[in-house]
Amino acid sequence: MSTTVDEKRAASSSSSANHIPALKQHQSNVGMSYDERRRAALREVDEAKFSWFHVKACLVAGVGFFTDAYDIFAINIAATMIGFVYGKNNAGLNANQDLGVKVATPIGTLVGQLLFGWLADVVGRKKMYGVELMIIIGGTFAQALSGHGPAVGIIGALIVWRFIMGVGIGGDYPLSAVITSEFAATRIRGRMMTAVFAMQGFGNFAAALVALIVTEAYKHKILNGPLTFDAVDYCWRLLIGLGAVPGVIALYFRLTIPETPRFTMDIERNVTQAAQDVNTFLTTGTYKVDPDAMVERVKAPKASWADFCRHFGQWKNGKVLLGAAYSWFALDVAFYGLGLNSSIVLTAIGFGSSGSTVKQVKVYETLHNVSVGNLILSAGGLIPGYWATFLFVDSWGRKPIQLMGFTLLTIIFVCMGFGYDKMIHTTAAAKKAFVFLYCMANFFQNFGPNTTTFIVPGEAFPTRYRSTAHGISAASGKLGAIIAQVGFARLKDIGGPGAFIKHILEIFALFMLTGLFATFLIEETKGRTLEDLSNESQDGFISGGAGPLELHDGVVVDPRTHMPVGTVQPSHA
Repeated sequence: MSTTVDEKRAASSSSSANHIPALKQHQSNVGMSYDERRRAALREVDEAKFSWFHVKACLVAGVGFFTDAYDIFAINIAATMIGFVYGKNNAGLNANQDLGVKVATPIGTLVGQLLFGWLADVVGRKKMYGVELMIIIGGTFAQALSGHGPAVGIIGALIVWRFIMGVGIGGDYPLSAVITSEFAATRIRGRMMTAVFAMQGFGNFAAALVALIVTEAYKHKILNGPLTFDAVDYCWRLLIGLGAVPGVIALYFRLTIPETPRFTMDIERNVTQAAQDVNTFLTTGTYKVDPDAMVERVKAPKASWADFCRHFGQWKNGKVLLGAAYSWFALDVAFYGLGLNSSIVLTAIGFGSSGSTVKQVKVYETLHNVSVGNLILSAGGLIPGYWATFLFVDSWGRKPIQLMGFTLLTIIFVCMGFGYDKMIHTTAAAKKAFVFLYCMANFFQNFGPNTTTFIVPGEAFPTRYRSTAHGISAASGKLGAIIAQVGFARLKDIGGPGAFIKHILEIFALFMLTGLFATFLIEETKGRTLEDLSNESQDGFISGGAGPLELHDGVVVDPRTHMPVGTVQPSHA
């Protein structure tokens, strides 16, 4: 005689008692197929009220971006310090050395974006989140502890460690973007992603602030010390090493963040666990995976090279990836071309240089002025630009902001490039006008394509390729950064020290114009669910499993096993 439902329910009462939240969730899914339950769970995420869980997700992802930006842009000032200590005759790094320490990180970042973007779609967002941060922390500490010897010079060691750190930083881009977008409610998704990315501005500002603090802390030793500038050696090591501190603080929270329900449903194909996760983290802000729970794998589209080519081979999908990738490429040519060389530009316009003939005074004043100049550029343009996007991204939309940004950047770089000589070599007021335009360029990069090129790839693709496609788009940006850095280093002194900078600015204007045209290829993502943006029909998206659940005497039961959902079927003799 078969066992009755009541007997089975009694036999498993101790187990099912531990699954009350899950059972309540499943009760609402009675009579629903797995496909319907998937859509119901996604609807809960998309329509959820803003909660502490959303704040926590933004903070955990944002601290990582703070660390990324700090580590990337600290080298801007640190390279000047390193040049005074290890450069020939303590006069600074030569062109190849300066290029090496600055371009190593973007190269590593490109590798990390492609690698971690792919891995996050294969093994999971959660499993990879935190791994990239450990790489960043290790690479940062290693830089600060690098030594100089006859076998391995410090510049070579820094290049290696900055490449490794860059791999970790690259992983942070697709992971943070996708995790934030997949947890966010539709109406606030743009602001959540912007809040995460905006921490770049604070990281950039913090790097300049720490540089100023350590310079002032060692002022007496710099001014009164030997010409080998041992005090400056302490300065750059502190500047770089302190960048690991925020990452250490955030590491635990990254390792314990839940898997996104979209990955659990669409890639792991475990709809029951995903529905339970949604109910738990939206109500309690936590999550729990029951190792004894029965797993039902449904049928869903699987990622493969053939499927990838089929999906993106369709123009309606391929054009979005092309537009997102090229827009990011064009933007990063100028963003990193200026960002990693702001100290050089400031010195070229006379803002960072010292007029003193006393070596110690010249070193101190140069470091002080460059730090202050970078603070002004960060506070005057970078940070306000991010938060302007935060205010308008979910009302104006991503595409209008990106179009506006590229348009105004084209105009600004034309003015900076063609008006360079008149502004730099005339009056102090004209020089201030150039700094103002520089700040405006920073502002409209961030109230414009620098932010939107991060947001759109995290929204516009199917779950099974979302992280991979974001990694491809971000890696395209870093390719632009590498080209800009190599080009800047090779071109800037043609015709004399800093003489070609005006033409580089004109080239930046051309790239901004091409980015403007590429923006027309992307879709507007404002107010649309991630599933709608995937360009795939959601009717019958998944199939298989046990079919609709049933309700017996108030207990949700799997019709195949006649067991309460969330319990383990007992073995038979």
